[in-house]
This record gives sequence, structure tokens and C-alpha cells, in this order.
Amino acid sequence: MAGKLQKVALKPVNVALGFAAGAAAGFLFKEVWKLVAGDDDAPDAGDPDRGWGEILTAAALQGAIFAVVKAAVHRGGAITTEKLTGVWPD
Repeated sequence: MAGKLQKVALKPVNVALGFAAGAAAGFLFKEVWKLVAGDDDAPDAGDPDRGWGEILTAAALQGAIFAVVKAAVHRGGAITTEKLTGVWPD
């Protein structure tokens, strides 16, 4: 019973952390793109003035950053949950 209650109680926290992680990853990607490409704007796949290489490089970089941030937030949340509750989340 306590496990289900903990899951329900932590759900809003996990949702908020997910939004925060997405925002942080988006900001981080924009900053990294500025450094890598020297361009303030990352290419959009529908931009006819951008080439395949630039678009796919930006997409791969963005995906990698989002995956790392998501994993870090998920892992941090699990560790914090265990510290608070004494149980590793499922």
C-alpha cells in the first residue's frame, strides 16, 4: 500500500522535473549549437537554405543532449526518492 501511495505522491514531482529537464536541455542545446556552429539559430528541418549535413548534425546533437539530461534527471530523482522514502522507485 505504501508503495502505491508513494508513486501517486511523487507523480506531480516527476512531471515537474520532466518539464524542467526539457527546458534545461533546450537551453543547453542552443548554447552548445552557438559554440559548435557559430550560429545563434539551430537549423530547422524545413529551412530550404540549410543542408542535410547541418540539419542532421543539429538533430543528433539535440537528441544526445536531451537524452543525457533526461537520464541525469531520472537518476537524480530515483536517488532522491530512495533517500526520502528508503525505497528505490520502480
